[in-house]
Amino acid sequence: MPHTHGRANSNVSQLQKGRCPVGAVRGVYMSIDEQWDNIDDSQQNRYLAFALDEEDYGIDIRYVTEIIGVQPITRLPEVPKYIKGIINLRGKVVPVIDMRLKFHKESVPYNDRTCVIVIEVQELTAGLIVDSVTEVLTIEGFSIVPPPEHSSMGVQNKYISGIGRVGNEIKLLLDCEKIFYEEGSPEETREVK
Repeated sequence: MPHTHGRANSNVSQLQKGRCPVGAVRGVYMSIDEQWDNIDDSQQNRYLAFALDEEDYGIDIRYVTEIIGVQPITRLPEVPKYIKGIINLRGKVVPVIDMRLKFHKESVPYNDRTCVIVIEVQELTAGLIVDSVTEVLTIEGFSIVPPPEHSSMGVQNKYISGIGRVGNEIKLLLDCEKIFYEEGSPEETREVK
């Protein structure tokens, strides 16, 4: 077990070795995999449900850092239309993406139900503008099926990781990493960071 003197440097070196400090008072350390196994079960299989147009989506709750109303947005030149600009979130500059435009839907004016879901994927924090947030729900693994493959028809489900069945309803589950990274290369969103 590492000594507690110079804890900040010790923590950094442990992180670099693939270990993370847990319970710094006790000086206990465990690997990232061990920590993942100990995550509160209440976060596993939990999704934040939101609406875009007539469709219901879900996003893994572990990516969500907060939900806010639409803030004043500063436009940026020479970015794709779905990147609406940046917001100042308590001193942090956060790019915001209009998910309607990202998914090639008709743009509508924002209203009092419009929300920004702030997510963190790898090292990128971004806001997703959605029509409304509906609920947090549990979707067990056996209720999730892969999206249909229709490559012969030119249909790709590149942003959908699965389809969750909740009672008689369907939730399209987003793959957060693919929203920002396509074919292994960063999209324009990374440049806004």
